[in-house]
Amino acid sequence: MEIYYKKMTETPVSKLIVRLGLPTTASMLITSIYNMADTYFVGTITTASGDVNTSAQGSIGILFTLQSIIQAIAFMLGHGSGTYVAKELANKDAKKASNYVSSAFFLGGAIGLLMTALGLVLLSPLMKLLGATDTILPYAKEYGMWVLISCPFMICSLILNNNLRYEGKAFYAMFGLVSGGLLNMGLDFVFIRFCNLGVFGAGMATAISQIVSFAILLAMFITKAQSKIRFKYISRRFRTYSQVFRTGFPSFIRQGLNSVSSGVLNTLAGNYGAQVSAQMADAAIDGMTVVNRVSNFVMCVGMGISQGLQPVASFNYQAQRYDRVKDGLWVTCAICLGCVTVLGVPIIAAPKFFVELFQKEPTVVEFATPAMRYAIFGQLFVPLSVPINMTYQSIRKPAMASFLSLLRSGLLFIPLLFITSALWGLTGIQIAQPLSDVLTAAISLPVLARFFHSKPKEKNDSID
Repeated sequence: MEIYYKKMTETPVSKLIVRLGLPTTASMLITSIYNMADTYFVGTITTASGDVNTSAQGSIGILFTLQSIIQAIAFMLGHGSGTYVAKELANKDAKKASNYVSSAFFLGGAIGLLMTALGLVLLSPLMKLLGATDTILPYAKEYGMWVLISCPFMICSLILNNNLRYEGKAFYAMFGLVSGGLLNMGLDFVFIRFCNLGVFGAGMATAISQIVSFAILLAMFITKAQSKIRFKYISRRFRTYSQVFRTGFPSFIRQGLNSVSSGVLNTLAGNYGAQVSAQMADAAIDGMTVVNRVSNFVMCVGMGISQGLQPVASFNYQAQRYDRVKDGLWVTCAICLGCVTVLGVPIIAAPKFFVELFQKEPTVVEFATPAMRYAIFGQLFVPLSVPINMTYQSIRKPAMASFLSLLRSGLLFIPLLFITSALWGLTGIQIAQPLSDVLTAAISLPVLARFFHSKPKEKNDSID
């Protein structure tokens, strides 16, 4: 315990954030890569006439929305419990830390089982609600069944992953997710290319990899974590769950609104595409699926490094090392901006090349190429908003963190999507998210400046 305390409060901040952030970034990139692998391999499926099956690939975009909902719940419980695990470890109280992680873990498993049961019973209406067209629906049901089966394992895996990170065990957290991601890519190749299982095989590969990842993360947590997962540590106090939900709520907003906005985006893209032709409806959804996969890959760098900041900020805030919290935020913003720029500029310069890596159908390429350029341009502004958002969450200031989380995919994006699509049709759909990214960064900058100029003096003072 003393060694861990010294590490978190005395290791140079930049070194500590990179050490914790790189494994998180690697695991997020691998997750993004195997999502792109699903998109790529499903994009090789053809119809009976030999044409590219855009409906099959469009189903991956539909299920991205459902996966975002599952991840929203998992991140809320994982970040909410992890923040208090770091707090209690800073207080050198491993038992209280165990109360938080055990309560979140078993609650997450129960929620996952409930979602599986309800989702499988209501599979068709659920897929339509998420934006599936009549031609995409059969494929969405095949893939969605497996996503729902893996739901409890996905939620519990992310809770374990985040709590390992908050304990400073980012490498072990990475190992679990990376193993599952690599397995998923291998199984995609086998099930789709050799077994000809199509979208059904892609979904089965995802489910198997999630279960394996869960088993590895559970083993890592049992053997490496300071806190423990036991039935006896499940809290019976309402306050414990209230704290987890309040602190984790910004994460729920970030991921949850991604799912809502993705569903709205798919629906509008399909509707406006249908005004051109039935083929364009699926092509627009397929195109946005490709764009979102590549865009999320770039964003993973910013998110990963920011998540390396979270345990540092949470621990040092509790230890009253406010200077380290501010230094950590500054370092994180700078690193994120540099990394996103390095990844994003080549894509902005040659968007068609990156689109055609996943889909060569001319209608999809025509729609997705400008959308890709717009989306990656917007990503360049994300490092100005995400780190300050995560910092407020980590120092247990959920009101400000929730407000900042609401901006990008909710308060700004959804209204902008309706306005720009009404004004410019499919072009408006392409520019709504990057425009939201720019405005979110503009609103976040004064909050960022205020944070750096604040001067808390006592343990209970706020940096806001």
